[in-house]
Amino acid sequence: MTADNKTLVQRALAELIETGGTDGLAPLLSDGFVHHRPDATISDKAAWLAAVRAALTPLAGMQVEIHHLLADGDHVVMHSRRWLPDGGPEIVVVDIFRVEDGLIAEGWEIIEPVAQAAAHLAWWEAPAGR
Repeated sequence: MTADNKTLVQRALAELIETGGTDGLAPLLSDGFVHHRPDATISDKAAWLAAVRAALTPLAGMQVEIHHLLADGDHVVMHSRRWLPDGGPEIVVVDIFRVEDGLIAEGWEIIEPVAQAAAHLAWWEAPAGR
């Protein structure tokens, strides 16, 4: 089951990146698909696909390098590095997907610009002098 779930997530990403559209991605999502963002924004399938379609033009040619693709039961975690061919900003993304009945039912994402990573690591450090 976990191997099938990993294959499903890889196929979904390939459909999106290789075709530059969402037509091949949409059938891989359940009708009740829910997408979660770190800012607590929640989107249903239609709203999330619309947002992805809107982002495709500025992200045309995006390169994706998968560093980790892990599955445990009905969850798949993908850690990737992504960048644009014109030297645009590089990002690191962690996606978590929940698979149900052979379709992606839920997704979470965390995106961090690589250039800001050092600043984001400092939030937990004690102030100087403590």
